[in-house]
Amino acid sequence: MSNESTTIVQKLWNFCNVLRDDGVSYGDYVEQLTYLLFLKLADEQTKPPLNKPSTIPTGLDWESLLKENGRQLEEQYTKILGELSNETGLLGVIFRKSQNRIQNPALLQRLIHLINDETWSGMTADIKGAIYEGLLQKNAEDTKSGAGQYFTPRPLIKAMVAVMRPSPMQTICDPACGTGGFFLAAYNYISENYNLTREQKAFLRFKTFAGTDIVDNVVRLCVMNLYLHGIGGTESPVTTDDSLRGATKDRYDMVLTNPPFGNRSSITIATDGSKQNNTSSTYEREDFWATTSNKQFNFLQHIKTILKTDGRAAVVLPDNVLFERGAGETIRQQLLKQFDVHTLLRLPTGIFYAQGVKANVLFFEKRPAREEPWTRKLWIYDLRTNKRFTLKTNPLQDSDLQDFTDAYTPDNREARIETERFRAFSYDELIEREHANLDIFWLKEDSLEDAADLPTPDVLVAEITENLEAALAQFQSIQAELDNKSK
Repeated sequence: MSNESTTIVQKLWNFCNVLRDDGVSYGDYVEQLTYLLFLKLADEQTKPPLNKPSTIPTGLDWESLLKENGRQLEEQYTKILGELSNETGLLGVIFRKSQNRIQNPALLQRLIHLINDETWSGMTADIKGAIYEGLLQKNAEDTKSGAGQYFTPRPLIKAMVAVMRPSPMQTICDPACGTGGFFLAAYNYISENYNLTREQKAFLRFKTFAGTDIVDNVVRLCVMNLYLHGIGGTESPVTTDDSLRGATKDRYDMVLTNPPFGNRSSITIATDGSKQNNTSSTYEREDFWATTSNKQFNFLQHIKTILKTDGRAAVVLPDNVLFERGAGETIRQQLLKQFDVHTLLRLPTGIFYAQGVKANVLFFEKRPAREEPWTRKLWIYDLRTNKRFTLKTNPLQDSDLQDFTDAYTPDNREARIETERFRAFSYDELIEREHANLDIFWLKEDSLEDAADLPTPDVLVAEITENLEAALAQFQSIQAELDNKSK
């Protein structure tokens, strides 16, 4: 991040501390900034040298806020949010279900003037985007807000995109898009590595990306993040929806995603799209290999559906997807057979804002139907054993993933070489493992020299909780199997 963007982020964030004393949370602050910043940008575009027609209805614009103060300002701001929430297109997504969270008119006016003091249209998309990304990262760092679950570490995203190598005129989907990190990394990669034609630039901006998230506010943040980076037009590339709700006819060249952690969804969706109840969490979809309440398995099955033939995917998945029995075994077997599952990156702990998460990145490609299994070798890179990371004192850096990106050899996977951390396992070896278990390690952890090297208590508790939840999920899958057999 440049010095200019860092200074503005700090200025905006310092004011957040003032609002917190008035009861405004980090998440609410970023949300209000989004509304106001969008109004300011829309206003700047109507002025020289751009002189564009206003996208904001008369009387609901930025100038109408600058004219008011006190109680009239609060009423005008509330009116703007209420009326713009009924608009269509990009406006409707940005202001969907918007509410005024700043109840002190004096503080609201100070924030408006803070934003008004900057000329945002004069900044490059890189600077505007970096400012907003900086605010999203600061919001994610506030563990109490829970925003971190939508924020994938940027070095990991960059590494995934670097080995996937998206190219011009390809379509890219993230069915759990969060704040848009994968889209931005792919956009930057394509922009920096290709000499784009006018047609390719237009396609990259308006047609490359498609995303979904189930949380309104997260979609709002994602759309604004893309907008500030120059991605998208009057229609939003991102929608609020449950990706798992039903099969879609849309197919994509690439899927890059980090589906939400946790074992369960909150509703049951049948093939007709109806909600069955609020206690179970099964998606009855004909395109799925197996019916399960495990959210990650359902996302994995959804991804295999939305890929084009020869389409490619890189998906962050928790450890339980590698070993859970029942439906999990069926899904792994079918994925290995029908897809070319070629690479697994075992991630270290301590890199996600959700503590104690044990995750991986699975890389696979969709192939035409045939009897012979498509997976020949699964290459596993162990970035976990004897690796220690924390969010603050030792965060994951780009350099920590350099060896993996070098070993991946995207141009020719046949040229891969086994190393201490990179091993290949044949299809026969994998399918013969009990329950097609892919939870494979071969390196040994070094003995801890002293207690100071132990994880903090909250990390230990989180890991124990996750292990217990995984064990419970396995018992539930066994129970479901027994129930089915007894019918």
